[in-house]
Amino acid sequence: MTHGAILYLMTMEYIKETDRIYATDPTGKLLAEVTFPTKNGISTINHTFVDSSLRGQGIAGELVKLAADQIMAAGNHIKATCPYAVTWFQHHPEYPVTTTRG
Repeated sequence: MTHGAILYLMTMEYIKETDRIYATDPTGKLLAEVTFPTKNGISTINHTFVDSSLRGQGIAGELVKLAADQIMAAGNHIKATCPYAVTWFQHHPEYPVTTTRG
């Protein structure tokens, strides 16, 4: 990793949408993303992505936490189908995850 990537990571800003949180570099390239579509009051975290140049720095975990906080603030229940998110929630029992199918 170059020093420029480290500097950019320290100033990374996340863009929050209703069912997606993501970050891009100054050229618009996607660097990190979590998606969580909502149906019937259940928001399902179904995808996380972190660019290979930034992996291993806790960004995916930060994204899942941001998504969980946003889901709960909206009054929805959390469900996870993304393998990374499933594992993250196993290590963070303070977040109530529903096992409801659908």
